[in-house]
Parts: sequence; C-alpha cells; structure tokens
Amino acid sequence: MLDLATTRIGIVGLGYVGLPLAVEFGKQFPTLGFDINETRVCGLVDGIDSTLEVAPEDLRQAKQLHYTSRAEELTDCNVYVITVPTPVDDYRRPDFGPLIGASTTVGRLLKPGDVAIYESTVYPGATEEVCVPILERESGLRFNVDFFAGYSPERINPGDKEHRVTTIRKVTSGSTPAVAEFVDALYQRIITAGTHKASSIRVAEAAKVIENTQRDVNIALVNELALLFERLGIDTEEVLLAAGSKWNFLPFRPGLVGGHCIGVDPYYLTYKAQEIGYHPEMILAGRRINDGMGAYVARRVVKLMTQKRIPVVDANILVMGLTFKENCPDLRNTRVVDIVQEFRDYNARVDVYDPWVDAREAAHEYRIEPVQEPKQGHYDAIILAVAHRQFRELGAEGIRALGKPNSVLFDVKYVLPAGTVDGRL
Repeated sequence: MLDLATTRIGIVGLGYVGLPLAVEFGKQFPTLGFDINETRVCGLVDGIDSTLEVAPEDLRQAKQLHYTSRAEELTDCNVYVITVPTPVDDYRRPDFGPLIGASTTVGRLLKPGDVAIYESTVYPGATEEVCVPILERESGLRFNVDFFAGYSPERINPGDKEHRVTTIRKVTSGSTPAVAEFVDALYQRIITAGTHKASSIRVAEAAKVIENTQRDVNIALVNELALLFERLGIDTEEVLLAAGSKWNFLPFRPGLVGGHCIGVDPYYLTYKAQEIGYHPEMILAGRRINDGMGAYVARRVVKLMTQKRIPVVDANILVMGLTFKENCPDLRNTRVVDIVQEFRDYNARVDVYDPWVDAREAAHEYRIEPVQEPKQGHYDAIILAVAHRQFRELGAEGIRALGKPNSVLFDVKYVLPAGTVDGRL
C-alpha cells in the first residue's frame, strides 16, 4: 500500500477542476499534469491559464508541478487523479466518452499498488461499474488486489475567487477501508477546510450528484413562480425579497440554468434511476422547467416588442453575455444559446456581446461569432443575459444607449433597477 512519503501524482485533465487541484498538489507532492490539448499544456508551461481560474503567481508557487500532453510520461506516477468532464449528449443521456478515454489511458499505465481517484460527477455506482472494468482490462491487474480506486468529487465553482479548492470541504472515499484512509489523508494535505470520509465510493458519488440536483430543483421552483407571477402582473423579485425577510427562506433567484454541473448532473441521476425502474418525477419536472427558460425569455421580449409595435422579423437584437455565469469565460452548456436560437427562428438579426469569451471557442461550440463592440443606437431589443461586471458598470443609461429610442431592454439577472427596464424575470 502507498504512503504519502512516496506519492507521485498524475492529474488527468487540466480544465477548471484539474488545474487548481494540480497546483495545490504540486505544492506538496511531485505532480505531473496531463491534458490531451497541446495548446492548453503549452499555455500552462508559459504560466498562462486561459480559464482564468489560477493566477500566474499561483502557478509559480507549485514548485513540484510539471505539465505534459504525452500520456507515457505519467508512467512514474502511482496515484492518478481523473478530472475530465462528464457531459450529456443531445438526448440528455450521460456521455461517458471523456471518462472512458481517461480510464483507458490510466489503465495502460497502472502498476501493482497504484490508486486511481476519480473526481468527475457521475451517478452512484459508475466508478466501479464503468471505470474500474476498463482499468482492469487495460492493465491486466485485479481490482482491490493489485490496484485500487477512490472517489472524491470536485466542488469547483468557476469564477468564484472566495470559495477555492482548498477552502471547500472535500468528500473522500476508497475502494477498501485502507485506501479510504489513504485518499482522505492525501486530500487533507491540501484541503484546509477539512474532509468528510464517506463509507463507500457509491455514497460519495451520490452525495455529489444530489448537491447540484437540489439546487436545480430549487431554481426550477422559483423559475416556475416567475412564470406564474408574470401572468399575475406581480414583480418576482419583490415577492422573493418579501419572502426572504423570514430567516429560513432560501435565497434562490430565477434564471437560465447552464454550466457543467447544475444543468447536467441531474440527468446522470435520472438515467440511473430509470435504469433500475424508478421514474424520478420531481427531478425531471425541474429539468423541463429550467431547460425551457431561454425560449421563455425570448417570448417575453417578443411580446414587449409587439406591444411597442416593433416588428420581430429583421429586428436587430443584442444579447449581452454568452457564458453560463458572470465574470468567467466558461461556455460549457450555456443556455444563453437558447435565446439566440429562438430569435434566429424569428428571422431576427442577433448580435452577441461578451467581453469574457474566446470568440474562436464560441464559434466552434455554438456557431456564434460574438461582436467586438455593440453598435450605439442600433438595437430594437437588448437582453441582459449575464451579470458581468462590465455590464453592471455600464448601468441602465449606458446599456440603453446601445438601443434605438423605442427599444426594449430585458434584464434576466436583476442587474438593473426595476424602473429602468421594460421587463425582467
């Protein structure tokens, strides 16, 4: 069995989850970060993190951290931490492609006594049902005899400079009691907030997937309330502020639900539930509501335009923000694209402006080419979709100046005072 004194860590996947983890481990242990994206690796070698999650000075502090895009260089590692994405496909089914690829890579490197730790969000049982058989097949080794597994789900919040990997309590688990102790001790070396050791990998997997499912269902509730209150002619934010005067009222707000976690993880849980014959009604109902909010926003704006006698066909629409959340460049599963597509279906001309995004990534992922600067006095409707600080600094007057005198301004994120906009959720 491994001990911390001889631990050499390989991080497989250097995205929003893997890189911050690699940096912290690289301050304590010999660590090699691996990613198949050579451009990403070259940037990190030069001290640049394109995700903006890790500052250059923090990269420099990880004295024992090195980077590679060649899997064979991981051979000397004895602990492998897999931090690849777990998306869903076009039919909302789990896409295990990245996880299968990473497991295949690690399986070919495994040696007797090695430990593979997974951080990717999955349904309960996936690590041992999907990943471990691949490790066995590729390595020719026996699980829990020759090699071992752990699961410690990521809790990264992109763009959040307060809640960092070290300051968020970490759930840990292992495939045997001894491995669970080792995995827990390993993370305790870098997590100042402490750890919570689960009794099994399945418990740890379930804990992670319900964290975001709980948030998804709660946001779906306030989104449905926003649909109701709009029909009743009541301002949703006023209602939520009034209800929030009670100490135990949860402070959720309506909006678009995208990103790599909340808009994706519930589908992993519902997939497994249906596989064992249980139909999860509340979770799927919440997903249907949240997945429909982009189209709802577009319909609200169209209604406001019609009330002002602004034709929608050939109208000039400005969508401000494309990322799934404010003040970060993360485009994964952004639901802003639903608004854009809805207006394209109306044959409107849509400009998307977001100072945080990589234009090449937006074009590649969504066939959207963001404008460098919006045109002054040009737009028939403006939708403030993401609460970037640059948009807050513009204020209502600055944003209004981008539109025509009779234009519609709709605020999805409650950035502007109610009296300065034509509509909001």
